Amino acid sequence: MGLLSAPAAVDKREYWGFSAFDWANSGYVTTVGTVLFAPYLTSVAETAACGYAGTTDRPCNTNLDVLGLGISPGSLAFYVVTVATLVSALFLPVVGAIADRMSRKKVLMCGFAWVGALAACSMVFVGGGRWLLGALLLFVGNLCLGSSLVVYDSILIDIAPPDQRDTVSSRAWAFGYAGGFILLLLNLAVVTAHDALGMSQGTAVRLSLLSAGLWWGAFTFIPYVRLRNRPPTSVEPVRSRGLVRQSFGQLAATLKHLRSYPMTLLFLVAYLFFNDGIQTVISVSSTYGEKQLGFATQVLIATILLVQFVAFFGALAFGRFAQRYGAHRTITGGLVVWMLIVIAGFLLPAHQIVPFLVMGIAIGIVLGGTQALSRSAFSQLIPKGREAEYFSLYQAGERGTSWLGTLVFGLVHQLTGSYRPAIVALGLFFLIGLILLTRVDMRRGITEAGNAQPAIV
Repeated sequence: MGLLSAPAAVDKREYWGFSAFDWANSGYVTTVGTVLFAPYLTSVAETAACGYAGTTDRPCNTNLDVLGLGISPGSLAFYVVTVATLVSALFLPVVGAIADRMSRKKVLMCGFAWVGALAACSMVFVGGGRWLLGALLLFVGNLCLGSSLVVYDSILIDIAPPDQRDTVSSRAWAFGYAGGFILLLLNLAVVTAHDALGMSQGTAVRLSLLSAGLWWGAFTFIPYVRLRNRPPTSVEPVRSRGLVRQSFGQLAATLKHLRSYPMTLLFLVAYLFFNDGIQTVISVSSTYGEKQLGFATQVLIATILLVQFVAFFGALAFGRFAQRYGAHRTITGGLVVWMLIVIAGFLLPAHQIVPFLVMGIAIGIVLGGTQALSRSAFSQLIPKGREAEYFSLYQAGERGTSWLGTLVFGLVHQLTGSYRPAIVALGLFFLIGLILLTRVDMRRGITEAGNAQPAIV
């Protein structure tokens, strides 16, 4: 575990508590959010609409009736993510403002995680025609994940000094990929051997979803025990009355004051665009592989396992690159690779596993590193005392714009009947993010925020 050991300047107990939360929530992110649930919910919705689950040779073209609107079963999961992200954009700033005034941040973080884990566990009941239950549970799980991450990201500033944040963030992200890899490996065994285990593939998938919820909930006890609570650094203390109103008031003040930090704002906007592309690629990859390229669920899980395995080393490598070249340059290089990936995705031939695996390796190399370094780079640009609230803007802004990616993907599919033009359209998000990121002056932004300058940015 030497590659993941805590830096000398970081308390080991808290470092492992912080890293354990990445390990815990990765079970939900990979098994539910990335691999299994979107294709499974699509199949459940297609069966309800057409009487059968669509295939590449026999697609389901009958719409579901949702509040009088005709919704393509193939787009349902992406529309649910769209609604969840829009609600998150309004809800998460309140969570951040409350967290900055609390002396028990870890309780708030773990509470949201446990509610989200319960929603994931309940996905075991999604079957038959219960696509609406699946949509509701996906909404709750994603909302709770975002809420817990707002508090979690702000804790990075509490436990790591400026010069160590790239390293701590990257290693924690790598630790999360290790956890996601192990759980997916177990789920691959269950789904692949479902006949030998005396169950249908649908039952095997539902049990895998249950395992993700149990994993998230159980391992969240580690950060609950190991992380320390700290006095709030916000200038306004928590009051027993009017807390939500007080939180919205602080949010309004933060948005107003954000104009005084132009580099922080520019980095945030750049992140919203390129992370939108990343999150959309992650959320649609399994559906794209199954419905467009014709791969079985076992192939998809095996490919994601490969991505997780490579991403473990990719996140560590990006952390090393950041130590030498700075987070800003390293993220910029990663975005160039992302643009090449979506172009390659458009050109992938159906039923050809080797090109699909090569693309998975490329995704793994840049996946964790770009996200981990974005988190640590943004932490350098936050004024002291507003850590959780600014990270709520980071998470809420992400969700306030990331619905564009899933919405575009869903709409292009519905208009064209193909996922290929939808996947290549995501390159625009990486291009805009890259252009904006090159205009961010990190040294100036850190100075404007009143923070200490790290040796390399």
